Amino acid sequence: MMKNILLLALNDLAIAYKNKTFFLILFIPLFVFVSLSLVDGNNTPASTIKIGLIQDDAYTPEFINSIKASSELVVVTWVRNEQDGIRLLKEHQIDGMLIANSDASGRLTLQVVKKDAFHTIAIVQSFSALQKTAQGTSPDWIANISSLNQGGVQRETLPTWILMLVLLIGFIILPAQVAEEKEKRLLLALLQTPIHEVQWLIAKLILGMVLIITAVLLLHLLGKFGPVHLFDYIVLILVGSYCFSAYGICLGFLCRNQASARTLGVIFYLPHLLPSAMSDVSQKLTAIAPFLPSFQLYEPLQSILLEDGRMADMAFDWIYLFLLGTLMFYFSYRLMKRRWLM
Repeated sequence: MMKNILLLALNDLAIAYKNKTFFLILFIPLFVFVSLSLVDGNNTPASTIKIGLIQDDAYTPEFINSIKASSELVVVTWVRNEQDGIRLLKEHQIDGMLIANSDASGRLTLQVVKKDAFHTIAIVQSFSALQKTAQGTSPDWIANISSLNQGGVQRETLPTWILMLVLLIGFIILPAQVAEEKEKRLLLALLQTPIHEVQWLIAKLILGMVLIITAVLLLHLLGKFGPVHLFDYIVLILVGSYCFSAYGICLGFLCRNQASARTLGVIFYLPHLLPSAMSDVSQKLTAIAPFLPSFQLYEPLQSILLEDGRMADMAFDWIYLFLLGTLMFYFSYRLMKRRWLM
């Protein structure tokens, strides 16, 4: 009996090795280790803070002198009024804006895009240190923090949930379905009929886009979320679903069976999700995330849902997603023509 159990266990391990499950076991701890090493620690060097000040506001002499003495740490941009500063904030040309606090004389209100972003934490810590150096134990210059994103925690996390849904369908569901049709020889059978390769690919692309749009729509209906600019939002979701559906189809063609497709999907899923979703809380991840295709979807989602952004200001992002999706569609077509791993 023990011999049979041992043989069955060894057989299962051999199958796990053949379908790349061991690669997943090795990849996830390695990815977690690399991700944690990229998260800002206590010894992260201070970066330059870009702060906006209003020309007609009366700032205390101690405050102005401290800023002038810390020119290497704080870069000041003088704006004409609060509206001009908010525009620069939305365009990410400054990290925050300090305006006079009406409820506390001599103290300030920090205006930022998002309260829990690492830029906000850096500003508060830096100005607290400057204040203690200049005035000792006096109250902090920053009395309160005001955020442009007024939708609450549920609204602020919405872009992350949408990105997770898009990547889940694009990198987990679609590759497994494509690999299943290859593994069961269904695709080869279809290609013996008058159906052309492009027709099959377009059908799979439509499937992925419909699944993504349905999931996002259901999320909005359950959470009662409504985007500010509906047309711009719909166009972004369509382009994003097109890109990552084509991406997922291409991954499916690289695998021989469903198990391999799921493993490869997870290997692509995590690096596309976590750096983009955590880019607001880590300086290192903020530098890395823009190189990922997922960030070109995540950043416009944040802008439209949280910052009243428009598609006209995101030309690079949606053109990038469209071109990447078209490239992946072409790669899928070439692999299909070669009958790759069929």
